[in-house]
Order: sequence, then structure tokens, then C-alpha cells
Amino acid sequence: MGGCFPCFGSSNEEGSNNGGGSVKELSKKGSTKDASVGKSHHVNRVNSDKSKFRSTSNSKKEPAVPKDGPTANIAAQTFTFRELATATKNFRPECLLGEGGFGHVYKGRLESTGQVIAVKQLDRNGLQGNREFLVEVLMLCLLHHTNLVNLIGYCANGDQRLLVYEFMPLGSLEDHLHDLPLDKEPLDWNTRMKIAAGAAKGLEYLHDKANPPVIYRDLKSSNILLDEGYHPKLSDFGLAKLGPVGDKTHVSTRVMGTYGRKAIDNMRAPGEQNLVAWARPLFKDRRKFPKMADPLLQGRYPMRGLYQALAVAAMCLQEQAATRPLIGDVVTALTYLASQRYEYDPNSSSNSRTQG
Repeated sequence: MGGCFPCFGSSNEEGSNNGGGSVKELSKKGSTKDASVGKSHHVNRVNSDKSKFRSTSNSKKEPAVPKDGPTANIAAQTFTFRELATATKNFRPECLLGEGGFGHVYKGRLESTGQVIAVKQLDRNGLQGNREFLVEVLMLCLLHHTNLVNLIGYCANGDQRLLVYEFMPLGSLEDHLHDLPLDKEPLDWNTRMKIAAGAAKGLEYLHDKANPPVIYRDLKSSNILLDEGYHPKLSDFGLAKLGPVGDKTHVSTRVMGTYGRKAIDNMRAPGEQNLVAWARPLFKDRRKFPKMADPLLQGRYPMRGLYQALAVAAMCLQEQAATRPLIGDVVTALTYLASQRYEYDPNSSSNSRTQG
């Protein structure tokens, strides 16, 4: 794959050097001949590409609500508070799925249809919660994509503000990265790459294909929900805003979350720069690259794949926005990584195995 991620492609130089030098060295190896990766833009063409994109945005953007097709005329339902109280057994603690800064989320079942749902009850005492409610209803009524959570409806009875979503049976990505029970297996490398690629596709839709574009602003493991088969969907649009996407900060500082547990830990602390500050020095020494992988994997990942994933992260962590890759390039790179199936070989002397 040429352009932003030149280290993506076939190579026979894996082995004694564990896949090559630093990320900087990897990015200098030149373009690949692997056509499966697709086309990409070079970093030094990002500015011209952005101008080209803006000049043709009217023809490339897709309406947030298609004129026809399965998502046409989708409208959120309105629910009474009584209906949702019944669905969640009066918001009993055993139905609690989680809680955040804006309220609590409960599992429920609609009495009228039997559909399993997730109900977010926003904090009635916070003005921010009311704003989140309005923004989320607006956004999710307009936006429809396979990698975005589906808003079923809402309740605005009196001072009650509740949002009703499709239920995600596998919880959030955070649930699979932190404080795992002893009998629960950690996510394998292939699943992590699948989740990363899907989450990036959701961002690509918001940034490049929704009209008007949406800046998500809250990408983190707890907001990536998982459907059957670990299919990822972005959730929680209370902090999102409309507008042109120029600064990719909210892509870059979160992109490593799926790869390393330590990276996720840093995301819990206030301020996105905590993750950047932790990761940036590690890119300077290839011997430290494995530290950015989840130790729960116990080395069960392809070294070449790790280097390629870190190459994506390194590009996204550039201080100057103009030198960061477009979200479309990130999707291309992560989709390629997700397509390279890895099988752990306990008899191999190296963590790295040929992918494909």
C-alpha cells in the first residue's frame, strides 16, 4: 500500500529483526505492490487532497437519511415513562448495564413487542444531560450506518429524559479489555483488528459521508458497543457536533485503544494528551513496541501486524493536523489488517507468522 502507510504490503524480511526497525524506518521502505490494500494518499499530498475533497464534497457526500432503501423514513418512537419503567422492571439494580457522566443505562424488554432494549436514563439534575439528550436524538434520527448504534426512541415526559437503543449483547469494548474474570478469554488479535476497522468505518461515515458531516468527539472503548460476532457500533453522541472536519485529533489520540490495554488505561484519565504522552516515546525504540500490545495476549499476535498497526497509530499521532492521514486512509489500513487472519503457532520461535 503506497502513500500514508507504505509499510503495508508483502515482505519476506520478518525474522531475526522482529519485523524491522522503528516506525519511522518502516515508513521509509517504499510503496508496496499488494493491490489488495487499495489506493491511499501520500502524507505530503494531504493538503491538496483536502482541497480536492472540499471542491467535490457536494457530489461525494451521502445524505444522512437516504431517499430510499431500508433506512428511509426512519423515525424515533416516543415512549411514555410508564412503558420504559415496565420494560426495565422499574429500573431495578439487576437491570443496570452501566453508568456514565450523564446517567444510567438499563436492560429492558418492551411489553408490547418483546424487543430487548437498552434504556439510558439521563440525570435530571444536570443541564448537560438535557443538552446530551437533545443532541443525541437529533444525531441518531438523522444518521444511519451499520457501525452506529440504532436509536429506537425516546421519552420526554415531564422532567424525565430517556433514550431507547437497540440492545448490544456483547456489551462495550471496555468490558472486554479491563478487569476480566479469570474464566474469560481476552479478545484475540483478529477480533481486535475487526473492531478497530469497524469503529473507523463508523467515523469515516460521520466525517466524510454524512451530510452535514459530524464530529464525534468522544471515541473511547466504553462508547464502542459490540453486537453479535463482535460487530462494533459507535454510541453516545451527546458530545457530537455538526461542522466541517478539519482537525483529526479525535481520531488520532484514540486510534491505539484497541491494541493496548495500557493505552485504554490512559484514556480513563482526564485529557486526551495523556495517551499521546504515554505512547509517543515508545515509538522511538522498536524494542519497546511490544509494550503497546495488551499483555493479556501473551505474545499471541503477529509481530508484523503489530508493527503495521503501530505505523497507523504513529501517523495519526502527528502533531500537525495536515500531516495526519485522512480517515479514509485509516479505514483502508485497518481493513487490510483485519483481513489478514492470524493463527497462533505455539511451536514457533517468533511471535510473528506469515499472514494471509
